Amino acid sequence: MEIDLSLAEFVLFVFAGIFTGIINTLAGSGSLITLPIFMFICGLPPSVANATNRIGVFMQSAVATQRFNKTFPGLFKGVEWLAIPAVVGALIGSKIAVDLNEKLMNYSIGTLMVIMLIVLLLKPSRWLKAEGEGGSNRKSWKSILIFFVIGVYGGFLQAGVGVFLLAAMVLVSQYNLKQANGIKLLMVLCFTIPALLLFIYYDKVHFAYGILMGVFQSIGAWLGVRFISKIPNSEVWIYRVLIVVIAVSAIKMFVSV
Repeated sequence: MEIDLSLAEFVLFVFAGIFTGIINTLAGSGSLITLPIFMFICGLPPSVANATNRIGVFMQSAVATQRFNKTFPGLFKGVEWLAIPAVVGALIGSKIAVDLNEKLMNYSIGTLMVIMLIVLLLKPSRWLKAEGEGGSNRKSWKSILIFFVIGVYGGFLQAGVGVFLLAAMVLVSQYNLKQANGIKLLMVLCFTIPALLLFIYYDKVHFAYGILMGVFQSIGAWLGVRFISKIPNSEVWIYRVLIVVIAVSAIKMFVSV
C-alpha cells in the first residue's frame, strides 16, 4: 500500500493529525476531521476510511494513556467495570452491517449532540467540579449498560465516541472532567484493539495512510495531556473545547445528511 500525496496534502496530514490528536485528548470527535481526509484526499472508500482511521485512534490513545498513567497514578483503578462491557460492545459494533441507513445515523448522532450541548450549557456545575467521586457509580447496572452501548457505537463508527464517553463518565459514573478525560483514552484504546483487528482480518485497513496520520495524532495526544497536567483549572478549558466540539459536530452531522 503506497502513499500518494502532494506536498500540500502532506502538510494537511501534519496539521490535521496534530490538531485531532489534541482535540481527541481534550474532548473527542477528531474523527469527524480525519474521516473526510481519508475519503476525499486519499480516495479511500468509506468502509476502508472508517477502518483505517482506527490506526491513528489506537496510536494516539496508547500515547495519551501512557502519559496520563504516569502523570496521574492510580487514575485507572477499577476501570475494568466500564472497559469490559465497552469492549464487548465494540466487537458487536464492528460486525454491524455497513449498509446501515447512514442518513438515520447522522440524524441520531446530531440530535444526541444537540441534547448534550444543552446539558453542558444548563448544568455547567456538574462538568466543572474539581473533585469527582472517583467513579463511585462505575459498578452500577446503568453504567455497565451505557458503556456497552457506547462500545457498540464506537466499534461501528468511532466518530464522536469520546464525547459520549465523557458524558457517561461525568454524568453517570461520577468522575470529574479531568479524570474522565484520562479514563476515556484508556477506554478508547481498549475497544479500538478488537475493532481494528477485525477490520484487518477483513482487509479493510490502509496501513500506510493510517500509520502516517497516527504519527501526527500521537504528537497531538502528547501535547494534549501535557496541557491538561500543566495548566491550572484545565477542567474549564476542557469544558470550553467540549462545547465547541459538540456544536461543530452536531452541525456537521445535520449538514452531511
